[in-house]
Amino acid sequence: MGDRRFVKGSPSSLPDSASGRGTAFAGRLPSAPGFWRSPVRGVRFTAVLGLVLLAGLTLLFVTGLLSYAAYNPDLAPVNDKTPGKGLLGFYLFAWPTGPHWLYRLTQGLHVTVGVALVPVLLAKLWSVIPKLFVLPPVRSAGHALERVSLLLLVGGALFEFITGLLNIQLEYVFPGSFYPLHFYGAWVFFAAFLAHTGLKLPRAVRVLRGGRLEGSAPGEADELAAPDPAVPTISRRGALAMTGGGSLLLLITSAGRSFDGPLRQVALLTPRGAAEPGPGPNGFQINKTAAAAGVTAADTGRDWRLTVSGPAGKIRLSREQLLAMDQYSAALPIACVEGWSTSDQWWRGVRLRDLAALAGYPDRPPGVLVESVQHSGAFRKVALRDNQVRDPRALLALQVNGETLSLDHGYPARVIVPAAPGVLNTKWVARLTFEAL
Repeated sequence: MGDRRFVKGSPSSLPDSASGRGTAFAGRLPSAPGFWRSPVRGVRFTAVLGLVLLAGLTLLFVTGLLSYAAYNPDLAPVNDKTPGKGLLGFYLFAWPTGPHWLYRLTQGLHVTVGVALVPVLLAKLWSVIPKLFVLPPVRSAGHALERVSLLLLVGGALFEFITGLLNIQLEYVFPGSFYPLHFYGAWVFFAAFLAHTGLKLPRAVRVLRGGRLEGSAPGEADELAAPDPAVPTISRRGALAMTGGGSLLLLITSAGRSFDGPLRQVALLTPRGAAEPGPGPNGFQINKTAAAAGVTAADTGRDWRLTVSGPAGKIRLSREQLLAMDQYSAALPIACVEGWSTSDQWWRGVRLRDLAALAGYPDRPPGVLVESVQHSGAFRKVALRDNQVRDPRALLALQVNGETLSLDHGYPARVIVPAAPGVLNTKWVARLTFEAL
């Protein structure tokens, strides 16, 4: 028998069986080239998904900024739930009151497109997952930047989509307020998104100009293609069609939350607010019922008074006195941050600018701080901008669709302002303080 020379720490120092087992084990690791064998993966497949996400995620970010601006974050701390935001807290412009369906459109797009992009995002993550396990993890400074941006991109995307989906399902299971979590997460994600796009977009455009989805461009290696692909069970076009079909299904079962009629009935995957309120003039969607807000008949009964404050002092008005004032009507929707909205409802009540005149601002009323009888909650107090107070359609509503407000819809009085998010249309109003905000 011949002797085998052993060198400590070398593969030859192991018995053949142990060395074979080690090699076989290494071949089963995600970092092994042969671990990922799907024939669907490829740079063009990933590039198509990437360009769809480039358009979709840009739309989500812009509509998210619009939603932030709609809250009038510069007016008062009660409106802005992102303390310490610094430069990140810029807003695009003072939020207008027209068109009256503006927030219904922007937030409906934000939520509906976000839901529809879920299959595309998952397919994109699946297509590049082998790159997460490539060894060595860092080969150069540029590669390190790419890996960091990818880590933040993947983590940020999952965080934003998960928190967003939980929020629209009214599942408030966050370790804090949804607003700052989603706000700061969006900035982290979008910074990584811009960095990753800058690194990858030129390659994606070059690959797609090759004209064929199957195969790689002439003279260009396809680093995402499996070196030893398994037998195909679906083509890349088929995989894209399946991803698009999933997005279409989510679109159909989500978009109806922003429409009336049959389409709303097929919005199976997203809530329409709280439980359906039933038929009748008050039979339209509600985000939070009076019971959920802790508001009882005792808070809104015969002893209820509205306190209007301004230079003229404090004026207390009963509901009967409000009904005796000039009444005006406006057809306005309710649109909420969770993405659902109603069609235009016919509201009737006292104009906010008439109440401002009563408080001592007869000419150019300023903004107003609105307070609810609700005892707790993130938006029991809100601030409205001066242009919102001056709009003749901005009402302290006492009736809707020809009938007295129900308790769930804000009886005895609620604010309704064109183009404003639902949470700024305060229900069960107790106090209006007109002042420069």
